[in-house]
Amino acid sequence: MHKRIKAALLPAFASLGLVSFGAQADGAPHALGWIEKATIEPWGTEVKAKLDTGALTSSMHAENIEQYENDGETWVRFTVEVEDEASGDVVEQRFERPLYRDLTVRGAGGKEDRPVVLMKLCIGQTIYEEQFSLEDRDDMLYPVLLGRRTIQDLGPVDVTETFTRDPECSEDATVHAYDQKTYDDDIGD
Repeated sequence: MHKRIKAALLPAFASLGLVSFGAQADGAPHALGWIEKATIEPWGTEVKAKLDTGALTSSMHAENIEQYENDGETWVRFTVEVEDEASGDVVEQRFERPLYRDLTVRGAGGKEDRPVVLMKLCIGQTIYEEQFSLEDRDDMLYPVLLGRRTIQDLGPVDVTETFTRDPECSEDATVHAYDQKTYDDDIGD
């Protein structure tokens, strides 16, 4: 069955009891909640991440964003300051990443240009390397927003659930590398 048709029918099937968002045989839930805990890797700080099907590109809170040249390439230096959900402490880390691309975001407030870098998050027992636009999200409830490009790899989202699994990535956790990712036709890269 085509993915769009299946996705459109899933809520109807669930309401009829034909599909369950309950646990799989191994105890892991089928669907993620609309808010999940994730760790920013390799830092290991635990944050709340909102799964937003209305956004295409994921976004991460960043401050002091600077672009600079490094061996002829554009890089981005930025600080992530967040509350570590595991400890309750406000922590910060400085990162430097190659600029993946520039993103222009259009909304009610006009348009804004943002740098996009590749970052890694642990969700459940898997590490996902994804595109993240960098923006100051101090006035937002969630420091990390996961868009459709990321959600495609995570699986279905149950909007009635939150915190369905804890981030538990070991050093030998499976890593979904961005350079090996393919998108559904309606998502694009």
